[in-house]
Amino acid sequence: MQNKRVRKAVIPAAGLGTRFLPATKSLPKEMLPIVDVPNIQHIVKEAVDSGIESILIITSGTKGAIEHHFDYDFELETRLRQSGKDELADQVHAIGDMADIFYVRQKNPKGLGHAILCAKDFVGDEPFAILLGDDLVVPGPEEGPAIGHLIDCYERLGKTVVGVKKVDHAAISKYASVKPAGEACDDGSPFLLSDMVEKPRPEEAFTDYAILGRYVVTPDIFEILAHTAPGRNGEIQLTDALRQQALKGQAAAAVFPGTRYDIGDKFGYVKAVIDFALFREDIGPQVREYLEQLVKEK
Repeated sequence: MQNKRVRKAVIPAAGLGTRFLPATKSLPKEMLPIVDVPNIQHIVKEAVDSGIESILIITSGTKGAIEHHFDYDFELETRLRQSGKDELADQVHAIGDMADIFYVRQKNPKGLGHAILCAKDFVGDEPFAILLGDDLVVPGPEEGPAIGHLIDCYERLGKTVVGVKKVDHAAISKYASVKPAGEACDDGSPFLLSDMVEKPRPEEAFTDYAILGRYVVTPDIFEILAHTAPGRNGEIQLTDALRQQALKGQAAAAVFPGTRYDIGDKFGYVKAVIDFALFREDIGPQVREYLEQLVKEK
């Protein structure tokens, strides 16, 4: 039987962003700019570039700025055009045209698994993509988007596929560690999993392959999540539900392409801003010159 096509994506964006206070007191962390483009816009673009048609963003009561960003702003567009700034007006308008975007609020902060469970009515009985906003992935010149690669892997296997990369062993406690059922592959080919564990101590980790914010999941995950008890930190963990699929041979992993930035970490965020600035035609040369001057002065 042919697998259903992956048409929908879910972006959880209900977290408080405490690591970026005081900025996130009034600004959602997902709206923090990578130079001049909010991080969540990059995440939405990755989904759209991968063929996703509809996106659900899981928000909370303090995240109204996200909805405003992906809406049209006729007053701003009108003022820009009256000022002769048609190119800027077109850029602003294009944000509202990116995708069909829907919103639902996670009323209680019960963890990532609970946030995904809030998407049940939106997803229905279809496979769907999950993109976490703390993980920004930039494809190389010859590479496609990360979630697009996982969608391709799902279409080959018909099973849940989690996106992984190797991390330093000392850092594995920040992520979920996966256990391959056989040999792992570094070339992007999917490999079956037999187990996984959320945020293990280094000595508890199965491998240094960490799940890094990209998933394509089969819809039976909702039934599993509905019966998943709170785990680490007293929250309903998505990893615990995915583990049930892995134990039944219904989950795989694949190393996804591109450079990944941990935007939830202050240093990771700063690295992303610097790298994006360096590759910009308008400011890249100035940024490079400034950094080279800093090195000389040190």
